[in-house]
Amino acid sequence: MNRVAFAALLSHWRHRPLQLATLILGIALATALWSGVQAINAEARASYTRAASILEQNGLAQLLARDGNPIPITVFAKLRRAGWNVSPVIEGDYRFGPARIRLIGIDPLTMPTEGRAIAMSSSPDVVTFIGGQGLLVVSPATAARLKDLTSVPVKVSGDIPDDAAFTDISVADRLLEKGGALSRIVIGPSQRPGLPALADVAPELALQSAGDRPDMARLTDSFHLNLTAFGFLAFVVGLFIVYSATGLSFEQRRATFRTLRSVGISLRSLTAMLIAETLLFAFIAGLFGVVIGYFLASALLPGVAATLSGLYGASVPGSLSLRPEWWLAGMAMALAGTMLSSVQSLWQVRHMPILAAAQPRAWARASAMALRLQSLLGVALLMVAAALAFGGSGLLSGFAVLGSLLLGAALLLPAFLSGALQLAESRSRKAMTVWFWADTRLQLPGLSLALMALLLALAANVGVGTMVSSFRLTFLGWLDQRLAAELYITARSEAEAARLREWLPQHSNAVLPIWNTEGKVLGEQMQIFGVADDRTYRDHWPLLMGTPDVWGQVEKGEGALVNEQLWRSRHIRTGQTITLPEGWAVKVAGVYSDYGNPKGQVIVGLDALVRRYPTIAKLRYGIRVDPSAAPALKREIAEAFGLPDSNIIEQASLKRRSQAVFEQTFAVTGALNVLTLAVAGFAMFTSLLTLSGSRLPQLAPVWAMGVRRRDLAVLEVVRTLALWLATFLVAIPVGLALAWVLLAIVNVEAFGWRLPMMIFPADWLRLAAVALLAALASVFIPVRRLAIVNPADLLRVFANER
Repeated sequence: MNRVAFAALLSHWRHRPLQLATLILGIALATALWSGVQAINAEARASYTRAASILEQNGLAQLLARDGNPIPITVFAKLRRAGWNVSPVIEGDYRFGPARIRLIGIDPLTMPTEGRAIAMSSSPDVVTFIGGQGLLVVSPATAARLKDLTSVPVKVSGDIPDDAAFTDISVADRLLEKGGALSRIVIGPSQRPGLPALADVAPELALQSAGDRPDMARLTDSFHLNLTAFGFLAFVVGLFIVYSATGLSFEQRRATFRTLRSVGISLRSLTAMLIAETLLFAFIAGLFGVVIGYFLASALLPGVAATLSGLYGASVPGSLSLRPEWWLAGMAMALAGTMLSSVQSLWQVRHMPILAAAQPRAWARASAMALRLQSLLGVALLMVAAALAFGGSGLLSGFAVLGSLLLGAALLLPAFLSGALQLAESRSRKAMTVWFWADTRLQLPGLSLALMALLLALAANVGVGTMVSSFRLTFLGWLDQRLAAELYITARSEAEAARLREWLPQHSNAVLPIWNTEGKVLGEQMQIFGVADDRTYRDHWPLLMGTPDVWGQVEKGEGALVNEQLWRSRHIRTGQTITLPEGWAVKVAGVYSDYGNPKGQVIVGLDALVRRYPTIAKLRYGIRVDPSAAPALKREIAEAFGLPDSNIIEQASLKRRSQAVFEQTFAVTGALNVLTLAVAGFAMFTSLLTLSGSRLPQLAPVWAMGVRRRDLAVLEVVRTLALWLATFLVAIPVGLALAWVLLAIVNVEAFGWRLPMMIFPADWLRLAAVALLAALASVFIPVRRLAIVNPADLLRVFANER
């Protein structure tokens, strides 16, 4: 009997194939957007882990200096004499002409096999690596970049990440001019028993355990969390389609539920059948969703890889691997999301009397309490968002504010629209107008989920669009200030740089060296730049705060500037003393904005920088000339020194590159916004389409009183546009609140800088036009169906009075 009852339940979908397609497509879309984002995140994180295990020997325990300074070679010698199985590493950034490469020098004779990343199975391999001029082992892409730039032999290996090179430690020491100082010491996995304690042999070293998270993974966490948040938002919007479709199917089958209960099917059996049906559809649709998500991620991954490379210098492959963690997570989300969407309907089935399900208004009465609870929950979520916004801290708290704000507003939308419709009805005087508003309010429960999805999509577009546009204007203004020099030149060698320093002052207004070193400041590895004493910096460098004689202190070497990221993360105050590498103590004289840089940075006087670190590379320069003379000077430099075009960059070209990186950074975010809006439009379409079949009992009496079918169709269009307009008006303040949270909370926690918020009404009008087209498209088929409905179908309503 249970088999027959289950077949009776499934027969509903055979007679309503469009509704079945809506349910399957809703689950598939929600799963696709979620699993696609998770696939991108999984691929990127796997790339970070792989790069860390190769470049940083992350799978092995290591020894680092407690003070962050280089490790003297004598300390390594003491460890070896004490019996420790350790291997030295020297690393740093090195320029081969315009190509900046991370150089990792290892000792292949002492380095454990797990840390080599280079196959050395025979003596000739080792001899080639350590003999003669040495050898650079690089990826194919890096080998192409280094072509004709270095005399050191190059060997290609597919295992090495881009923009990195392995070489013998003696070669790295010579190129980086380290003087034998080590960057870190790798500990072999096998050690002989009875070793003396590290604290006794080398107390100045600290042990770093194997498998610690790589810096790149920590650095890009905010980006991936942002992607996850968008994926989850799209998943929630897709679930509204599922919720609407399952709820409608339960309502349409209330007579079937009554019949099955009346012939002896127990409530427990009926509930189990409905759960089995839901899980079956979720599993089938989830498989489709994971497949769609794979292709979606494959399309978006190249853009994500370019963004991560431009923002963080992270190397992520442009192709996607099928990893079990993301497709299993996608299937789990499909099953869990579908069941969550069906909980309310299942609860109503279990708590309604047997005969109550046959009454037309029973389902609405059963939902009334849920609607009140929904409104209370919406108010509670908005209160939580306000409390976390002003009292919380951390990135997760910021995303909790976003989630509470969006869900709270969405849950309150039906109550707001119901109140607005009730007000419009009370202000109406004509019978037709009163009926129109009353009938719209009657249809609101069936459309509320689609409207909530539309609100989320519109608010996300307004909020993210405001953030991106605010960032764009601020970033472009900041570039105009920072990129003040008309030409930027990179020498190919120190000798060529020395010749440039003699030649350039005679052919330009000012020469601005762009020299820097790297080291640990307040426990964090960062760049330390030197600036010359020139009016360019005083006139153009944007400072957020500073002491009265900020540039004078920097010039004397007594003060330093820190960027906003370091100032916020370390809670630095002006006048506070910080210690730079090799014990150089300076006072913080000011704070400058540094958009686009996720790391801390320090600026000191150029002369003081050279005195403290005389071995820094002196290859890069900014040249101040009259803008009209810049092209001619570029040609003259190229002829006099034979520099390629890539080593002489005009200001306008550099700005175009920076803007291109900026636009690429938000390309994926824009794509997810469009996809979310498309899913919301589909939710509106499916709701209107499924409800159009149950509209005849409401429309037949009005048609019988003389209103033409064409006029009824026009009223349906007006109804849809009225609900769309009301939802759009609500979405604007919600979206602006979302933008404020992104700029004032999430952006500060994720990147360390805060942007001014600007308003762009023209963008709202464009979004309104797109949303209007989506609303009109969603209502086209239902309205056309109503306009051509057979009069006999309308008359049949009175023959089957309900």
